[in-house]
Amino acid sequence: MARLILAILLFVSTMPLAEAAPPTPPPGASSCSGCHATSKSVETLVPRLVGHSPTEIEAAMQEFRTGQKPASVMDRIAKGFSAEEIAAIAAWYAAQKD
Repeated sequence: MARLILAILLFVSTMPLAEAAPPTPPPGASSCSGCHATSKSVETLVPRLVGHSPTEIEAAMQEFRTGQKPASVMDRIAKGFSAEEIAAIAAWYAAQKD
């Protein structure tokens, strides 16, 4: 019986895991992709958010909100999000795969 259980565990452990579907973007996150490309194949002067840590994204948003970071429109956009919304968007973008 122990050998059967061991064989089943061994078999199951070698099975490929199903890839989890990406989480649904939080409110506001999808509007970011209008300027911030999500694909590496798209060339733009606006930096990609995918691949940055949540801390980096949140810090940039706070700098835009306070005027510490110069912007054409991001200062106004950043002021439209609460700290909780910014944290959720930053976490979602950081979790996306390049």
